[in-house]
Amino acid sequence: MAKIGPGRTGSARAAFTSVDASLRNGATGRAFATLVNVGYQPMSLVRLARFIAAEPDFDTRWRLVVEFLKEYQREPAEMRQELLAEEPGPTGDERWDVLFAGLAEHLAMRDGKDPPRWSASRGLRRFWFPFDTPGARAQALVHAPAAFRRRGVFVADYEIDAA
Repeated sequence: MAKIGPGRTGSARAAFTSVDASLRNGATGRAFATLVNVGYQPMSLVRLARFIAAEPDFDTRWRLVVEFLKEYQREPAEMRQELLAEEPGPTGDERWDVLFAGLAEHLAMRDGKDPPRWSASRGLRRFWFPFDTPGARAQALVHAPAAFRRRGVFVADYEIDAA
């Protein structure tokens, strides 16, 4: 049971989280909790780019990409395009910016949709292998999806599709 206000209790709904701010009512001195709506919203490429820009660690960045991919897959097909539609802002690292363009095209094409227009103009002049070991390079050279390969980003399809 969650406190719903001074002296009252009830069950908290799934869409709300009880946040005990330990607030005290000046007159009674009783503590109460505040209900805050924390409705779920899937991550868009725009939000992913913001998170990537703020995170310097490669492993954490890649975990964020994997989380985005998982959320994308859980969304109904008619909602997925919205997650790709808006152009992400720059992350401060052109390689990641180009990876997002490849990701947008790859996911849209996999869903039988046209890629967002913003993704067409991004590409690297020098190849990038996010997973830069001899074995990973060989796998990426053979298995990189076309949307990444033509932009100069070499990441194996299983790194993208397994999420």
